[in-house]
Amino acid sequence: MGVDLTTTYLGLKLRNPLIVAACPLTRESQRIMELEQAGAAAAVMYSLFAEQVESDALSQIGHGTTETGGVSVAPLPQDYVVGVDDYLRNIELAKQSVSIPIIASLNGSDVGDWINFASLMEQAGADALELNIYFVPTDPDITGSQVEEQYYQIVAAVRDQIKIPLTVKLGPYFSSLPNLAKRLAEIGVDGLVLFNRFLQPDIDVDTLDVAPRLTLSSSGALRLPLRWIAILREQVSMSLAASSGAHTTRDVAKLILAGADVVSMASVLLENGPHHLTTLLEELAAWMEAREFASIEDFRGIVMRRPGADPTAFERANYIKTIISYDKK
Repeated sequence: MGVDLTTTYLGLKLRNPLIVAACPLTRESQRIMELEQAGAAAAVMYSLFAEQVESDALSQIGHGTTETGGVSVAPLPQDYVVGVDDYLRNIELAKQSVSIPIIASLNGSDVGDWINFASLMEQAGADALELNIYFVPTDPDITGSQVEEQYYQIVAAVRDQIKIPLTVKLGPYFSSLPNLAKRLAEIGVDGLVLFNRFLQPDIDVDTLDVAPRLTLSSSGALRLPLRWIAILREQVSMSLAASSGAHTTRDVAKLILAGADVVSMASVLLENGPHHLTTLLEELAAWMEAREFASIEDFRGIVMRRPGADPTAFERANYIKTIISYDKK
């Protein structure tokens, strides 16, 4: 039998649940065309950073980059791979080159003038905006409530700038993620991307410097979004995108079973190339046929749709079963 792979994300009808996350593959329209041909249902543009927008604005009026104690804390405008103006042009070129939705990506940590760029992304033709909030609190006087309030202020400010769908990419480190999700929905967020990876720096023991090193994800990272998507699926009406850890067809199937509307991929495509999407989609269709699932909707979230399923009990039971299963080995 044929299967229906279509899904809906942020109100956008997609041909399948595989979208490409913000990464080097989505910097240019030519690469996005390759991703579309391989089967990508949507592409999230390479991120534009708040520091980049503000640094570019300062350089245009003759000022330098932001500094703290005489030490530069942000790259220079020329250090970024894609310039601010080029970013908007790339959205326009992508919209002219492909038929799949183009999702702009704006990355920041506090309220500032960079937020105004969201409206420019919309004007350039973006179908939706992914707001990536990357903030690691280091001040011991900042409370958890204050951190959350900072998130709300950023999101509300961006929401006021645009009419297109808005999704927020979050980290997992909140005391009550369900409450945070509920409050974000109340201020107009259309979806959540779970989760942002908090990249860990390394130390070079020869130079004694902090060394930024990016390690691509593996399937082992899947458990974190899997857990929270399963918990949130029946609690929020927002779209849910799984991010980090999806490398195989089984990974994709697990995330949809938990309740994901789409699976956002980057690492596996950087390792294997865009054509890997074709393989994953063929294998997903075969997996569905073998289990007589006619559509994505037939099995999305069925883990938590079972009678009597309770998120709190689900989490506690999973914790106990995991420990017991290891003790029995």
